[in-house]
Amino acid sequence: MDIQFNTNEDHNKLALAELRKRLKRVYLGGGAKNLEKLHAAGKLSARERIDYLLDKGARRIEIGAFAGEGMYPEHGGCPSAGVVVVMGYVAGVQCIVVANDATVKAGAWFPITAKKNLRAQEIAMENRLPIIYLVDSAGVYLPLQDEIFPDKEHFGRIFRNNAQMSALGITQIAVVMGSCVAGGAYLPIMSDEAMIVDKTGSIFLAGSYLVRAAIGEDIDNETLGGATTHCEISGVTDYKALDDKDALDRVRRTMGKLGDYQRAGFNRAAAVPPAKDPKEIYGILPTSRSEPYDMKELILRLVDNSEYDEYKVGYGQTLITGYARIDGWAVGIVANQRKVVKTKKGEMQFGGVIYSDSADKATRFIANCNQKRIPLVFLQDVTGFMVGSKSEHGGIIKDGAKLVNAVANSVVPKFTIVVGNSYGAGNYAMCGKAYDPRLIASWPSGNIAVMGGAQAAKVLLQIETATLKKRGEELTPEREAALFEEIKAKYDEQISPYYAAARLWTDAVIDPLETRLWISMGIEAADHAPIERAFNLGIIQV
Repeated sequence: MDIQFNTNEDHNKLALAELRKRLKRVYLGGGAKNLEKLHAAGKLSARERIDYLLDKGARRIEIGAFAGEGMYPEHGGCPSAGVVVVMGYVAGVQCIVVANDATVKAGAWFPITAKKNLRAQEIAMENRLPIIYLVDSAGVYLPLQDEIFPDKEHFGRIFRNNAQMSALGITQIAVVMGSCVAGGAYLPIMSDEAMIVDKTGSIFLAGSYLVRAAIGEDIDNETLGGATTHCEISGVTDYKALDDKDALDRVRRTMGKLGDYQRAGFNRAAAVPPAKDPKEIYGILPTSRSEPYDMKELILRLVDNSEYDEYKVGYGQTLITGYARIDGWAVGIVANQRKVVKTKKGEMQFGGVIYSDSADKATRFIANCNQKRIPLVFLQDVTGFMVGSKSEHGGIIKDGAKLVNAVANSVVPKFTIVVGNSYGAGNYAMCGKAYDPRLIASWPSGNIAVMGGAQAAKVLLQIETATLKKRGEELTPEREAALFEEIKAKYDEQISPYYAAARLWTDAVIDPLETRLWISMGIEAADHAPIERAFNLGIIQV
């Protein structure tokens, strides 16, 4: 091991420690005091409910743990968007669990809460996975109602998705374990089965205070919409549970009786761990996003037995394409090569940049994977497409468009890992969030933006300087340097992987060693949904 390896390792392990510290804070939800109140009411927390429900010792991944981080400070914040979403197993059945966190503003829905719930439903719908809702919510957070209520991707879309999933035959189970009010009251009855916990669960379009104000009727919440009312009078719910654990036990029994599913048939062999130590990733990945490294060395520590068959090795070398297995699943890998490479013509190509030849190669490889029904894995560390007269005259826009077209029209499931940079159109070509990856996660080293902080600061500074000159003003060297640092600091904050995860541009920030788990569980989920259409690139310029 050399000094640079050790330096990289120290840097990346510190970043991992920061990730764990942030996760520990997120797991507290609304704080210890609110958790005590929940327990005093005889209720489990959202995370305790999920832990009790999921199969002990089985694999699991959490979606959107950092959603809402740093957002809504004027409203006291919204840790994990006030809802916990996990992909795991219940009675051996892979599923999505969505649990409102009542320690965060009584489980009220912020705008990011709606976005996260919709993401959970999207994953369930794309992969035909059963979804379990553990409901404990005060409904829409009224101070922000204009940002959550009427638009297409707002609160009402949840119930539209309920209806569509029901039509698709996707199992939905709702357990009302606390408040379930107003529009949210439709969720249980739009699920296949609805359970309610006695004395703590309640469902109504309007609570007792609003009923009294609206029609003058004096009634308590339990009589209005408690478990006895809805199980014995209205028929809204199907089962009455004694407490949280009793309800979750019933969910497990129900899930254990589900019929088998039709498989997509993705190829899987016996899983083999990488021959090269995955922990060496920490020493290979450089401390700076501008430093070169050999992406192939990372791939060897992610794939089974550290073996992969590279496609078009000597052509378009700034993109690596090849077939491999991850946890036994056959995959096609598209990865940015970050070291400087030399072409057969003796030309040097910058690492992390997509050239015409690499775009051409990746387009053909993606088409091959679709032809063979092999899921795609994108490893992003891209600064964008090559610019300049030579590239423009060579048709870089046309070749880049072909690659984007292939990614957009791909019918096999796609999975994206942001290893380093994810800038500009490179984000699109390498299957960023806009291109429907089944799962997208970032390492702590990931950066997502139009361009890097230093480059953006230079561009913005040039614009500011030109504006001042028009007014007849000049920037002193000191003021120019200070302004550059001010712009760069703000931009650097926005390219952080946590900034992206807070807004659900990615599903998670993960330890690089969790990459195999995410891809494996993602393909297993995707195997629930047979591919229903043929791959077609449409019209492209050749």
